[in-house]
Amino acid sequence: MEVTTLSYENLHNHGELFANMFRARHQTFIVHNKWDLPQANGMEFDQYDPPASRWVAVHQNGQVLAGVRLTPTTHRCGIYSYMIRDAQEGLLASIPSNLLYEKAPIETHIWESSRVFVSEAVPAKLRLRVQMQLIHEMVISARQLGATSVLGLIPENSPRLARRVGLDCQPAGPVLDIDGMRSVCVNINMATKMH
Repeated sequence: MEVTTLSYENLHNHGELFANMFRARHQTFIVHNKWDLPQANGMEFDQYDPPASRWVAVHQNGQVLAGVRLTPTTHRCGIYSYMIRDAQEGLLASIPSNLLYEKAPIETHIWESSRVFVSEAVPAKLRLRVQMQLIHEMVISARQLGATSVLGLIPENSPRLARRVGLDCQPAGPVLDIDGMRSVCVNINMATKMH
């Protein structure tokens, strides 16, 4: 099992991995979750996949087992910034605007975590290991990008897993029903993982 952080600058070094990440997202979010998201050629993508983002992929033999997208909260492209902020601003009809207790941050040291998934193809006995690999690499990548905090919209039960693996994960908004899933925004403090 390998873990790779992808960017537009290094994707040429990883063959089909970048495309396979979007194929795995398609399988997870469009096929399995039945979300209405942009897609082409069996890949899921959206306006939050710009060159400023990074993608962490846990993979084995070309198959993407899990992934997460990291986007700087300072990013802007046209009317869009990052998913949580745009939802709060009312730009995304599928996500309630009251997802945060406070105004969405725009700070160089805060990055957004989104499109977190573990493939349904991962056997139950390997899921925790895959999740641990994903979280570990996300922390490393976020820190290398200068993040001291990561803001994410995650399933309601995920903060317990985060705390089990040593992440300082605090609710940043109420639990909401989004597309049939109970989700919550959280702040993940990278400072406790700086050593």
